Amino acid sequence: MKTLLILPLLAFLAVSCSSSTPTGRIEKNSQIFNDLSARHQALVESGKIEDGMRPDAVYLAWGNPAAKTEGQDRGRTFEKWTYTGITPVYHQSIYGGHGFGYGSRYGRYGHGRGFSPYGSFGTEVSYVPYRSAWVKFQNGRVESWQRGKAE
Repeated sequence: MKTLLILPLLAFLAVSCSSSTPTGRIEKNSQIFNDLSARHQALVESGKIEDGMRPDAVYLAWGNPAAKTEGQDRGRTFEKWTYTGITPVYHQSIYGGHGFGYGSRYGRYGHGRGFSPYGSFGTEVSYVPYRSAWVKFQNGRVESWQRGKAE
């Protein structure tokens, strides 16, 4: 039964992740890739960008941004793409000594509740979004960009 529930999830992930790499995006957008210079093709294939690239080349290299914004800097209009990532944050937690369960009591199965005055301790993981990169375009070309990892 669990296998039947997992198979659709795996199929969905396989389909949705197929274009989450530069190779997958290049395969789906071969005409855009072929129109790039040889230098930009090599950068895109390795997931890198540089000043002067067009937005479609940045898309092939880095994928869709989490947000696109527009603005003005010294009278010049620009577009900025922001990319996000997630980072794990570990924290200790104290679980209360009560909960719900399922088990056996005197040979009978059923749902039940329990309480323990001692509680329990554990480590939990939360995932926190952070800005992992941004790209600033002016006149349809990369003017500046920054990429980094969470600290």
